[in-house]
Amino acid sequence: MAHLASRRTRALTLPVGLALTASLGFLPGTASAAPGKAPTATVRTDGPKLSYVVNTRVGLGTVKQVKQAIAKAGGTVVTSYDRIGVIVVHSQNPDFGPAIRKSWGVQSAGATRTNPIVPQATKDIGVAQPLTAAQAEAASAKATAGQDELEPLQWDLPAIKADKAHQKSLGSSKVTVGVIDTGVDDTHPDLAPNFDRKASVNCVSGAPDTTDGAWRPAANESDHGTHVAGTIAAAKNGTGVTGVAPGVKVSGIKVSNPDGFFYTEAVVCGFVWAAEHGVDVTNNSYYTDPWLFNCKNDPDQGALVEAVTRATRYAEGRGVVNVAAAGNSDHDLALRAIEDTTSPNDSTTVTRTVDPRLCPDIPTMLPGVVTVSATGAKGLKSSYSNYGLGIIDVAAPGGDSTVYQTPEAPATSGLILSTLPGGKFGYKAGTSMASPHVAGVAALIKSTHPYASPAVVKALLTHQADATACGAPYDIDGDGTVDAVCQGGKSYNGFYGAGVVDALDAVRR
Repeated sequence: MAHLASRRTRALTLPVGLALTASLGFLPGTASAAPGKAPTATVRTDGPKLSYVVNTRVGLGTVKQVKQAIAKAGGTVVTSYDRIGVIVVHSQNPDFGPAIRKSWGVQSAGATRTNPIVPQATKDIGVAQPLTAAQAEAASAKATAGQDELEPLQWDLPAIKADKAHQKSLGSSKVTVGVIDTGVDDTHPDLAPNFDRKASVNCVSGAPDTTDGAWRPAANESDHGTHVAGTIAAAKNGTGVTGVAPGVKVSGIKVSNPDGFFYTEAVVCGFVWAAEHGVDVTNNSYYTDPWLFNCKNDPDQGALVEAVTRATRYAEGRGVVNVAAAGNSDHDLALRAIEDTTSPNDSTTVTRTVDPRLCPDIPTMLPGVVTVSATGAKGLKSSYSNYGLGIIDVAAPGGDSTVYQTPEAPATSGLILSTLPGGKFGYKAGTSMASPHVAGVAALIKSTHPYASPAVVKALLTHQADATACGAPYDIDGDGTVDAVCQGGKSYNGFYGAGVVDALDAVRR
């Protein structure tokens, strides 16, 4: 299924009558020039203003020299993450990239976008299917003791045994999940009790902005991050919906600009912020724009892969478990060749054939990141979900067309119900919605095992997952044609990885 033109969050636009969306290792270092003077040629300033990441050798002396070279090449440092050797730069020198790559200490450098940095009008990014008053009233009437009033509509909770897990534990308030996304409305009654303001930030520029409320989506911006946050940690308070881990904290780490683009400098800032502000788990339901796949042999795209890889590894090294959505194109990510017709998505797209091994989707295909596929109400791979043997780690409910996978009553929609800005609730579907279920389970594991390292948490995620076999040939729409091929056995395969995550096992010691 096609991605939205304006940005690539991992929420999905479904067929008419169902719902709309809300919306590898380090790159090998290129040969560095010998120490010497930075370029002295006349610097041009007549090009479009672009943003760059400059990846350096780690070390204060090296970083200092590279910053001097950046200035001489016509660049302005926006911020510098010296601990991972990533510098965010703006420049109007059209030759900045090639020039700075020749400087001593620079391992790679690339433009993070193909469209100049200019104010742009907010685009229509779609809306969630709102919960109607009649649906809310019907759900409330069916809620049993101990359930929030809309919980009967959340078929996704029993699908991962979260309802049973909540009888044992809601999770620890000492655990925080950072929602690296479009922003979180912390004023929502279901999110306010569990919101971690100290771990929240706006990273859109590439530098952290801690202004109060800067992490919230503006009035015309995407509600995607708020929906994701509710799936993770909506409070169990008798009203609204219930999160997978309703006792843990959630923070908003805003990394998308007003048009909904997730650029590299913002994503790097988000991971570094999480690493340094007590975040235990991050959820990443997006692509790093503007490339659907970033080819490491391209000077610009390769630098983006390296910068985000450094950031995710830094976060994991500081104790953070990074969870990411696999994507909504029904791609087999284990193939050697995939046609990409959507990149770059911030200017004129081109058609290219890529090998995902060499051109990863970041951050989801980076080493150490937990990659999540989506399932529907019948427990089958969602019609849109990406998959791939050796790529998918675990699966979780992301919703699907109600025609394809209809939930059991009292639930009426095959999509995922969660929080929306302004105290509202609504349905969405996508691997965007599957990933936060896994982030929530990871938070429950961390609550049960507070001293567990990221490696241990990830091992428990996969070990405790309910193994799910490929099953019959996958013909989700029943037209007699196989829609995707699942490879592997019951214990591990390309559709479900190690299986569907299990929240009940997560709270058992």
